[in-house]
Parts: sequence; structure tokens; C-alpha cells
Amino acid sequence: MTTSVVGAGSWGTALAMHLARVGHVVPLCARDAAMAARMAAARENAEYLPGLRLPDGVLPTHDAADAVGGASMIVWAVPSHGTRAMLKALAPAIRPGTIVVSATKGLERGTWLRMSEVLAQELPPGCPVVVLSGPSFAEEVARELPTAVVSAATDADASLHVQEEFRGRFFRLYATDDVVGVEIGGAYKNVIAIAAGVVEGLGLGHNAMAGLVTRGLAEMTRLAVALGGRQETLAGLSGLGDLVLTCTGAASRNHHLGIELGRGRSLADILGGMRMVAEGVNTAEGILALGAARGVELPIAEQMAHVLAGRTHPMAATEALMLRPQKQERA
Repeated sequence: MTTSVVGAGSWGTALAMHLARVGHVVPLCARDAAMAARMAAARENAEYLPGLRLPDGVLPTHDAADAVGGASMIVWAVPSHGTRAMLKALAPAIRPGTIVVSATKGLERGTWLRMSEVLAQELPPGCPVVVLSGPSFAEEVARELPTAVVSAATDADASLHVQEEFRGRFFRLYATDDVVGVEIGGAYKNVIAIAAGVVEGLGLGHNAMAGLVTRGLAEMTRLAVALGGRQETLAGLSGLGDLVLTCTGAASRNHHLGIELGRGRSLADILGGMRMVAEGVNTAEGILALGAARGVELPIAEQMAHVLAGRTHPMAATEALMLRPQKQERA
């Protein structure tokens, strides 16, 4: 089976490596022709996953249109801010009915649409979209460490197909039809992870971290349910699981960014030194917009949006959260 992966960052490359190991032929599409040539020659993505050899079934390419046109399935691993423009360019080459797996977490800036909604708007007719989400650092997948994720789709057959084709000795998938809950969890957890990094960077201790993660989960759940998702989804892999990983794992880009903010560095300075995208920076404003439209209170996201915009110092944001009126505990 030929499965094209569009996006040769760390996550796209890791998924391409996994799919090749379970028997797929995988064109790995990079926007940079020179990068594709380097990967093909060295059999390694030195920019994003250095030291890990690409399996023989991974075929780095710059010709994404040709790759997606011949694919039985497409994995979309382009950052949220570049998804629509790149998809518009490639959509004419995609065959109607091709299953597209969304491996991108975040919201489209301005419209604040979820990635599956953007894909549905731009793909040819009849292309089912399956969302892949859950606690999964790219390097660990690439190194074949055990990973459990979720495949979410309203098309049960497409979701089952993705489960079957992605399954491997170290990669397990659980299916759900709650696309909204899965995507809101995947987007929102990045904002909470930045806040968790701020807590660490300020040296506020484990009590504060535990409180933040727990109340962050409550916020994620409130918004997801208001948008049509299910509470139990946020208690699963794509909610709590991904939240814990991103708030505590050393490989989390969003957590790293929050730590540096807490230590006093400016956002521009931090981003200038990062090769990979920290999706939570672009997501915070969108989360607040979605919450405002549904009348949902999201205090942690609100304070993080203020910090990211430079309106509030991280310590002042922490104090604002601690001094809010006390309430009964409920989601």
C-alpha cells in the first residue's frame, strides 16, 4: 500500500518511518527540495530526527502533487498555519475518495476551525478525514517505543481502515467517533502545556503544577462539551493522556516555551531559537474565541493569552488565577 505523508517535520517523519516498518511504501513530502534531497542521500532527517535511519520504504520527495496523486491514503502532517494554502495547491492531484489522516493539532488562525474542518473544505468530494491524536512524541514513535493513540472519524469504515493500516507491535490505536472532543483536546492541551512550563520556569513547585494540570483538564472538557464533544473523550488518550505528556515531557515544545517565558525571556526571542512549531502560541487566542462564542469561562487560557501577547507578566497571571473567587469543584 502506498501512503503519502505530507510534511517532513519530526511528526511526519516519525509516522512515515512507522508506516514503512509495517509494510507501506511511503513517499515523504518535504516543501524544501534541498531537504528532500539530503534525506534521500543520507537516509536520515538530520534537521528533525537526527541519528535515526529512515527505513527503505520511506521515499523522500519534493514532488508532493505526484506523491499524493498515487497514494491509497494520505497522512497530513503540515503545521496548522500552513495547512489551507498547501492543501489548496495539492487538492487537484488528490483522487476523490482517498482517506486523509489528519496528524496536525491546532486551530486555523482567524477562522478558528479545527483541522478536520479545514481539510473537509478543501479536499475533493468523498475524501473521509480521520484524526490521529493522543500522547505521542515523534522521537519515541521513530524509536519504536510503545505508543497508544486515537483514530477519530464520523466514517466508521475509514476509522477502522486507519486502525488496521497503522497498527504495529509498538503502535496501538483506539477508535472513536468524537472528532470534536479529540481535536479540541489536541489543540487545547498545548495552551495548558505552555502554562505548565511557566509554572516550572517560575519555580512554583509540584503543588501548583498538579493544580494547573487538573484545572486545565476541566477547562478543556468544558469547551469540548460546549462544542459538541463528549466528556469521556477528554478523560482518555486524546485529552488527559496528551495533556499529561505535553505538560511534563522534556520533548514538549510548548512546555519548553513556557519554561523560558517563566524565566523572563521574551516570546520573540524564544521563537527565534526554535526550529519546530509550538502550536499553543497560535491556539490560545482561538480557544478564547471559541469559548466566548459559547459562553464558556476559560481562565487559564485567558491568562496565557495575556502572557503570550505581552500584556501580563507570568507571575501576575499566576496571581490572577489564584485570587479568582473560590468555587465548588466540578468540570
